Amino acid sequence: MTDMRQSCKGHLNNLKTWRNHVRVRRLCRNFVLPNNKLREFMNRINTCIDEGLDKEKHAKATIKCWQTYVQDMPTGNEKGKYLALDLGGSNFRVLDLELGENKYFTMNQKVYACSKELMTGSGTILFDYIAKCLNEFVNMEGLKSNTVLPLGFTFSFPMSQSGINKGDLVRWTKGFTCEGVVGQDVVQLLTKSINNIPDLKINICAILNDTVGTLMSCAWLNPKTRIGLIIGTGCNCCYLEKVKNIKLYEGDQSKDEMIINLEWGAFGDNNELEDFHTKYDKSVDEISENRGQQIFEKMISGRYLGELLRLVLVEMIENELIFDGTKPSMLDVPQSLTSDVISLIENDPPGTYTATRKFLRGIGVVNPTDGDCMNIRYAAECISRRSAYLVAAGLTVILNRMNEKDVIIGVDGSVYRYHPFYHQLLVDKINELVNSGIKFGIILSEDGSGRGAAILASAVCPLE
Repeated sequence: MTDMRQSCKGHLNNLKTWRNHVRVRRLCRNFVLPNNKLREFMNRINTCIDEGLDKEKHAKATIKCWQTYVQDMPTGNEKGKYLALDLGGSNFRVLDLELGENKYFTMNQKVYACSKELMTGSGTILFDYIAKCLNEFVNMEGLKSNTVLPLGFTFSFPMSQSGINKGDLVRWTKGFTCEGVVGQDVVQLLTKSINNIPDLKINICAILNDTVGTLMSCAWLNPKTRIGLIIGTGCNCCYLEKVKNIKLYEGDQSKDEMIINLEWGAFGDNNELEDFHTKYDKSVDEISENRGQQIFEKMISGRYLGELLRLVLVEMIENELIFDGTKPSMLDVPQSLTSDVISLIENDPPGTYTATRKFLRGIGVVNPTDGDCMNIRYAAECISRRSAYLVAAGLTVILNRMNEKDVIIGVDGSVYRYHPFYHQLLVDKINELVNSGIKFGIILSEDGSGRGAAILASAVCPLE
């Protein structure tokens, strides 16, 4: 009789687990994008890129397709000693790079913290602090001399460029709100702060986005590189476009191509992605510091993936689909989960939940069932796969527009680096969507935002 009762209990538990999983799949269904939906997305993003490149439609375009004025690709023969500054988050780096023969390079760097007060104070205070750190680094490296030091400036915020070393900030992102910078040339602002320090002789030769740095760094190693992608805290893409297609460009027409900085994170800001937007995406946007902006980025990038998972888990708990409806207090705290939680969960081999249980213990769940772990993993997979598939669809649009037979995509960013399957998800989905006859490869950029800045500086300010 006891065995029969246990058998019946096990059967009922299995039935409950199955029913709960069916309900979880239904709850997550809007994260699942079949190829016909992805092709609709591709049509829309392609139209928005056309608008960004068009002189009459540019002002209203959500994908701005900013001109970078970068038209010369690396040869691999660049040489010399250059400084690089990489500003794009709560930490920034100053680097000393030496480029040599046979793609040899050496690099020394120091990371400086950028406090919340600096991120939200005045622009003058921010750039004075950066100049002070540059001075400290130059002294530390023994680089001060009568020679002016050439510097490549990676500035990973939306900017409108009117030259290789001129960039007006369009808007702050990533938690920065410094006053007096939007609409101003950040090269001039930093140069003014540098000039206030006696004996600090630095020439900012070039300003670039981190995607451009990634493209340049990978192209230095592989000349087939024609697309740069960052998928980390934020997400952005750049690519080589034919000058004849850049209707805004009124400069030298003698060179065929220019790198275009898409700033595609703002795709959707004019409601182009309304039917792709889940209620969880809407909640993420509502509590963000830039509500109504960077809609695409909030669906795919590392800054927001953990929060999407938290919101899904909370609803699963409230519907008693996991943990018997008992909610850990940590999950009541917005942004308490980060994107590395998703990578951690998906690192578990299928059917085993060692890392998942470790994560759950950390938030106060002591005895989760296999069914709980299975449902949590499924939610994590839906969120990460949607990110990868949307990025893949965007990359496919660029590949199809370029219509080159063999293209390398240089990629950097924490989501790409640390998620166990992101690379393969990109490759598989692009292969399903790309036009026939187009061959592509995806390679990891090694310090694109640093080395790429130095490589661009070397092209603009070659040393004797």
